Amino acid sequence: MSYQGLRSLVSMITAILILGAYSTYAYGRVQSGAIAPDDMKFWAGAMLMFVGIGIVAAIVIQIIFHILLSVGVAVQEKIRKGECDGKEIEKTIESEMVADEMDKLIELKSARIGFIIVAIGFITALVSQVIHDSSAVMLNIMFVSFYAASLLGGVVQLYYYRKGV
Repeated sequence: MSYQGLRSLVSMITAILILGAYSTYAYGRVQSGAIAPDDMKFWAGAMLMFVGIGIVAAIVIQIIFHILLSVGVAVQEKIRKGECDGKEIEKTIESEMVADEMDKLIELKSARIGFIIVAIGFITALVSQVIHDSSAVMLNIMFVSFYAASLLGGVVQLYYYRKGV
């Protein structure tokens, strides 16, 4: 799998883990009765906390991903050539990380899908207010739509890297 495809997969896994952790945390708090379902301060704080956790997790996981990628390239070079030159490994890694026109086109197509999902989530959140759902429902719809957009954007990227544009 290409560098871009692996990077998309790692980002999707991170998003799934963060969304799963948020869902478990929020559901557990509501089910235990620790908070009222309409406690906007709780929902805003929980979402901000998980946005922060998501940012830190994404950075740490991407760093680990790049370290493992470098080790993998070094091992492949060692197996292929029998020796391991640092400059050749660095050159190989840099050549894999270059984004060409196809990569940019795939990113644009996945971003378009992501924007559509966010727009649908926003409209759904507004409709939830028109039909008199709680504000917490509106916030959760918007929060989940952002993560869903990220996940579906990753799926689209993987699809286009496999199929081609």
